[in-house]
Amino acid sequence: MEKVKCVIYGVGAIGRMLSKALLEKDGFEIVGAVDVDPNKVGKDLGEVLGLNRKLGVVISKDADKVLEETKPNVVFHMTSSFLSKVFDQLMGIVKHGVNVVSSCEELSYPYISNFKLALELDKAAKKHGATILGTGINPGFLMDTLVITLTSPCLKINSIKVTRQMNASTRRGPFQKKIGAGLSVEEFENKIKSGIISGHVGLEQSISLIADALKVKLDKIVVEPVKPVISDKYVKTDFVEVNPGMVAGLNQTARGIVSDRDFITLIFTAYVGAPEEYDAIDIDGIPEIHQRISPCVHGDWGTISMLINMAPKAIESPPGLLTMKDITVPHCVLSDVREYLKH
Repeated sequence: MEKVKCVIYGVGAIGRMLSKALLEKDGFEIVGAVDVDPNKVGKDLGEVLGLNRKLGVVISKDADKVLEETKPNVVFHMTSSFLSKVFDQLMGIVKHGVNVVSSCEELSYPYISNFKLALELDKAAKKHGATILGTGINPGFLMDTLVITLTSPCLKINSIKVTRQMNASTRRGPFQKKIGAGLSVEEFENKIKSGIISGHVGLEQSISLIADALKVKLDKIVVEPVKPVISDKYVKTDFVEVNPGMVAGLNQTARGIVSDRDFITLIFTAYVGAPEEYDAIDIDGIPEIHQRISPCVHGDWGTISMLINMAPKAIESPPGLLTMKDITVPHCVLSDVREYLKH
């Protein structure tokens, strides 16, 4: 069987990290790369990845041409968090009959993001025999798929609470700035209002995915305003400097409500100088379940791993727009990827 041919769509930080990881994975072959950055277009992917060799893959801004010439088995799509911004890109991919695994946060449960666009994507994917799957570490796994899995031994569930706390000091510079670290409270609030800082994207999607899997009808989902985490100490990283009284990061909570009570609560906190980091899932039910991963799963590594590990699932799944609840049990692709595909 030939290697699984892949196209990298979006050669940003995550795209470059994923590309390097694919080069170490048996059975994958990168045959194309797409990006709109003029500083990358026309360059060999190996050069942009900082390798000491060329890969023979020239980055192009013409996705149609790349897909037509390379005829890949799967596209790894990493360009935006928002469904409206990636809709045309995804439609352009599936019209070539190519499967796509995307890190777009709103695509993790697109029906709550934009029902009309989700239906159009599903229709187009089925028409052209392609699968679309939105995934990642969060949303995609930690605050939804893992939660769904942990409900398996429960006979009854009263409520679910999920907490992800990250020490942003160990994360990339762009992430530290994205959460507002180093800003004054006034600067933080102004950037929230202007949309420069969006908070975590995906809480609403994660709640919807859990509720859909459990067949629980929510009365409403409340996504609370993003709140700054104010530092009580001096913190300096390679990218930002935070004095006491300045913003160290952010906190956000979302709740899925049934009959005036919180059935699903998701709490996301990320700030520089956090004393601990962890992922915790607490299920109040019969029996109770309390899971804790400490330190928390690394976001970037987790994201690219989910994308890569879900690729054979997407290739093998029926055509259409899928979510993580629609596929078989996720797992690491340890061996040659072709061993996970039907021959």
